[in-house]
Amino acid sequence: MMGIQLSVRTVLVALYALSIPAAQAQSTGAPARGFAWADRLTWGIEGAAGPRAGAAPDAGRWLDAQLRDGAGTLPPDAQRQLDAMRIVREPMTQLVVEEDAAIRAANALTDPDQRKTARDAYQKDMSALADEARARSILRALYAPDQLREQMTWFWFNHFNVHAPKRDIRAMVGDYEDTLHARALGKFRDLLEATLRHPAMLRYLDNDQNSAGHINENYAREIMELHTMGVGSGYSQQDVQELARILTGVGVDLKPDAPKLKPQWQPLYVRAGLFEFNPARHDFGDKHFLGHDIKGRGFAEVEQALDLIASSPATAHHVSLQIATYFMGDAPPADVVARMEQAFRRSDGDIARVLRAMIGAPAFKASLGTVFKDPAHYAISAVRYAYGDRVILNTQPVIGWLNRMGEGLYNHETPDGYDMRSDAWSGPGQMATRFDIARQIGGGSAGLFRPPGASADQPAFPQLQNAVYFGGLGATLGEPTRGALAKATSPQEWNTLFLSSPEFMHR
Repeated sequence: MMGIQLSVRTVLVALYALSIPAAQAQSTGAPARGFAWADRLTWGIEGAAGPRAGAAPDAGRWLDAQLRDGAGTLPPDAQRQLDAMRIVREPMTQLVVEEDAAIRAANALTDPDQRKTARDAYQKDMSALADEARARSILRALYAPDQLREQMTWFWFNHFNVHAPKRDIRAMVGDYEDTLHARALGKFRDLLEATLRHPAMLRYLDNDQNSAGHINENYAREIMELHTMGVGSGYSQQDVQELARILTGVGVDLKPDAPKLKPQWQPLYVRAGLFEFNPARHDFGDKHFLGHDIKGRGFAEVEQALDLIASSPATAHHVSLQIATYFMGDAPPADVVARMEQAFRRSDGDIARVLRAMIGAPAFKASLGTVFKDPAHYAISAVRYAYGDRVILNTQPVIGWLNRMGEGLYNHETPDGYDMRSDAWSGPGQMATRFDIARQIGGGSAGLFRPPGASADQPAFPQLQNAVYFGGLGATLGEPTRGALAKATSPQEWNTLFLSSPEFMHR
C-alpha cells in the first residue's frame, strides 16, 4: 500500500509541476460547458446524477429556479438526520437560556469535583450544539437542491463572520446560520439588519457591552470596514465613533421579563427573542453620521444609519467585489464588478439580481474552471461526486477534513472571515493534506457511512469512473491528467488520482 501511495504522489507532483489549470479542457462542447457551469454554481458535480445545472438548453431555467426565494427539499435520509437535532427541535432562545442556567448551576456548586463534572457536561453540550450546526450545514451543501442558496449561505457567514467558541455563541450559531440561509438571496439591507439583531453577532463583536458612557466601537468598526462600505471608501473614524453611539443599547437579554424603565423610555424598548434595545443604555445625544444629522430617538437611529450604509455606493462596490471574488477568483474583472454594482443600486440591494448580473457577464463564462477551490469547496465537491446519490450518515470526517485544511466551520477567530484568495490555500502543506483526503475518499468510504456506535462502514469505495465521467466529464481533463489516470493500477488509485488532479482542484 505504501508503494501505491508513493507512486500516486509522484504522478501528482508531476501534474502540478506542469501547472495544468482546469480551464484547459479538451472539449468545448455543451457537456463541457455544462460541467463547468455546475461546478461553479453548485457545491460540485454529483457523480451519479450528473450536472443537473449544466445541460445548456436548461441552464437558464435552472438559474431562474435557483434564484427564486423558495426552500429546497432535502432527501429523506438527510432530513431525518436534521429532524433529530436539538438545534432543530428546540428554539435558539430556549437553548441559550437552558445552557446559561446549566453553567450558572455548575458554578454555584461548592464541591470541586461536582463543579468540574457539571462544567464539563456544559462544555460537552455546547460543543454538541455547534457540531449539530456543522453537520446540518454540510448535509445541506451536499444534498440541498437549491445549491446557489447554499453557496451564498457559506459566503454570507464568512462575510458576517462570528467565532463559535466565544462566550455562548455555540448555542446560537445554528440559528445564526439559519438567519443567513433564509435571507441569502434577498435584499442586502434586510440581511444586514438581521445580523445586527442576532445575539451571536452582538456577543461576538461585544455590542451587548456598548452603552452610553461606556462606548465599545468593535461592532461599529466592523460594520463599516468589513460588512458594508469597506476600507478606504471615504468614511472617517468619527463616523465609526458616531455609529458606535447610535448602537448603544443594542444588546442581548436572557431574562424573561423586560427591565424596569422610566415611563418615557418604555415605548422605546424593543425585544425580540434574545435581542434587546434598552433605551436606558442608549446615548440619546444627536449624531452626525456619513454627512447626515441623526436626532437622538432610540432604535429609529439604528434604522436610519443602516439605510444610509446600505444605500451607499461604496457598499454596492464592496459587496459586489466580495461576491465576484468568491465566485470568479482573485481580482475579478472591473467591468463585471461595475455591472454588479449597477444591479445592486438599481434593485435596492437585491442579491439575486446582483448574482444574475455577474453570471450573465461574458467574463464569468470565460472564468469557468479557473478558480482554485478553497478547502470547503474541495471537500464538499469530492463527497458530492463520490456520493451524490447516497446520503452519508456521518459528517464528522468532513468536519475533520475542513479543520485539517484550515477552514473549519465557525472556527475563524477574527471578523474578516477566511481568505478567499487562491494563494491562501495552494501551498505544499495544503496539497499534501488534500492528497490524503483524496486517498481516504477514493480508497474507501472514509467513515462517512459509519453512524455513531457502528463498526461497519459501507460501501467499500466509490465508483468514480461512472456514467458522468464517460458521458463527458473525462473529456474536460487535460492530456497529462488522462495519461496519469491511464497508469493507475487499481480503481482506488484511479480515484485518488482523479480527486487530486489539477482539474478537480478548480471550479
